[in-house]
Amino acid sequence: MSNLATLSLIFTIFISTSNAVSQCNGPCKTWDDCDGQLICINGKCNDDPNVGTKVCKNSPPSVPSPTPSNTCRPSGTINCNGVHPIYRCSPPVTSSTPAQLTLNNFARGGDGGGPSSCDGKYHDNNESIVALSTGWFAGRSRCGKMIRIRANNGKTVTAKVVDECDSTMGCDAEHAFQSPCKNNIVDGSIAVWRALGLNTNLGIVPVTWSMV
Repeated sequence: MSNLATLSLIFTIFISTSNAVSQCNGPCKTWDDCDGQLICINGKCNDDPNVGTKVCKNSPPSVPSPTPSNTCRPSGTINCNGVHPIYRCSPPVTSSTPAQLTLNNFARGGDGGGPSSCDGKYHDNNESIVALSTGWFAGRSRCGKMIRIRANNGKTVTAKVVDECDSTMGCDAEHAFQSPCKNNIVDGSIAVWRALGLNTNLGIVPVTWSMV
């Protein structure tokens, strides 16, 4: 290829690239880089404030990147029947909150330890009642509230929140010398398990729950 042909090709490429037009918020160096009445402001094509165009203002806003739905992280550890993480938070409550259902004895002398946090009383296990992990218990704000629990077999039951399944402490008389709860526990009475048609020998099963 001759030098003249090479220069002609370079000039053609330069012309074609210099005529590239940017839309709203597109990169630019001069006003000629921007489409229509848009002008180059701080390296991006935007409306001309002197003309009063609203091309970019009428454009759909950019969608922000989604944030993680579960930002709950352990706040430390405790040496209690082994080293366990402790949580002051739980995953966000939704219309179908994933959880682990465990079995609790709310009666005096049961494995629930001390009396229920909400009313300072022991309870009959024939009641549909639950304890929630510390984050979900939310400083007693859910005391007396009803929740709906759904098992994987499709059965549901409503139960009253009467206690906290402590995710921050354990290994003392109040907690029946058990390890801290995980941060995603719904600790149900045997009445809850029976209503869901679950075998209590399983000890722990996945469920979902929501506020009623």
